[in-house]
Amino acid sequence: MTTPKPGTDEVAQDAVTREEISGTTIPPSTPSRDQSTSQKRNAFTELLSPSGKSPTKSPETASARHAPPTLTTFSGRAGLGAYTHSPESFPRARVISFDDSYVTINDLYPKSSIHLLLLPRHPQKQLLHPFEALQDPVFLASIQEEVRKLRMLAAKELKRRFGKFSAKEREREEAMGKALDSGQDIDESSLPPGRDWSKDVISGVHTYPSMSHLHIHVLSIDRYSECMRHRKHYNSFATAFLVDVEEFPLSKEEATRRMKGRWLESDLVCWRCGRNFGNKFARLKSHLAEEFEEWKKD
Repeated sequence: MTTPKPGTDEVAQDAVTREEISGTTIPPSTPSRDQSTSQKRNAFTELLSPSGKSPTKSPETASARHAPPTLTTFSGRAGLGAYTHSPESFPRARVISFDDSYVTINDLYPKSSIHLLLLPRHPQKQLLHPFEALQDPVFLASIQEEVRKLRMLAAKELKRRFGKFSAKEREREEAMGKALDSGQDIDESSLPPGRDWSKDVISGVHTYPSMSHLHIHVLSIDRYSECMRHRKHYNSFATAFLVDVEEFPLSKEEATRRMKGRWLESDLVCWRCGRNFGNKFARLKSHLAEEFEEWKKD
């Protein structure tokens, strides 16, 4: 079947609100990543630090130094294009890493405690619908590899943030402590396994992307965030509206099923306990806060 153009206003199943489609302006060249090395970085930034170097700047003339900066804006649904165009212009709090093929950013409106976007820079692919772009086996294999890397790094960040609350992590640490106190050599195979945080990370593309540029979501499973404000927000990450990149390439039948489904209008069902809240988002939101605290303790 023919896929719709991504990020178009005429698409009925839009998973974002208009306030989230404000466009992105590339910041002036200063401050930029050239100054960021002196800034304090957290563990997550260290894990996802850029593998490549920022391009070397040419010497500035006096007139260039004093000229007002020229700002480039990627308007509305094209906003993600700013990051693939000039990733080095953004602070590390926004652009986590980049190379010639991909840019990874923190989602501006995260729908979970961790929410990353992988942005391919492939000029022939980045404006295609994901169902079309991911039919290319070579491109798909590259995307899948990058997503797997990001999922593992997101899992490490979950452990860093929430490991102290986890019963499974505590059990492992206590066993290690006892072994050390007794002077025994630590046999990893005899220790409790701890928590597998990779199972708490999901990823995929939306059946109807709200932004024009191809992007892949990598996020923690909790769906707990101040930016989770609407039924369609939740259902876009809790139903078949989200398609895991590992499911590609899709058959024509499966692609048709996904695109014909009214997933955003589905009942609100808790991802953790399965409780059905119908269309009562406020009740679900309150419940998600409770589940978040219990989830951390697993």
